[in-house]
Amino acid sequence: MRFWDASAIVPLVMTETSTRQVQALVAKDPAMLVWWGTHVECASAIARLERDDALDESAVTQAFERLKQLAAGWHEVDPSDSVREAAVRFLGVHPLRAADALQLAAAFVAAERRPASLEVITLDDRLAAVARKEGFALTSW
Repeated sequence: MRFWDASAIVPLVMTETSTRQVQALVAKDPAMLVWWGTHVECASAIARLERDDALDESAVTQAFERLKQLAAGWHEVDPSDSVREAAVRFLGVHPLRAADALQLAAAFVAAERRPASLEVITLDDRLAAVARKEGFALTSW
């Protein structure tokens, strides 16, 4: 099972330049492990595009429906003291935003503190660079 960052899930719920590549990954291995807050991060991306008039009402409805379908099948890393502590450590040593630190911390905890044992899928260059430094395997394209 791979750990999916929200940035890699968004192209599954609405069409982006990376949609086909991400769809191919899911087709090969549909099991998804995500951070508990991923649903909220994806909803934020959809809402932001709606506010910016980049998505019409129909596209927004479809995106939220796809997100709901994905969320029904993925596995979540729940919030915990371990996730919070790892996120705070990552913020102290890497240039991350809070949500990205929580994403990476959830992956770290899911990997039982052995990052090389878990592949991370992200389209966020900053998060990818930090995940690589922390020892995670990354999907690249």
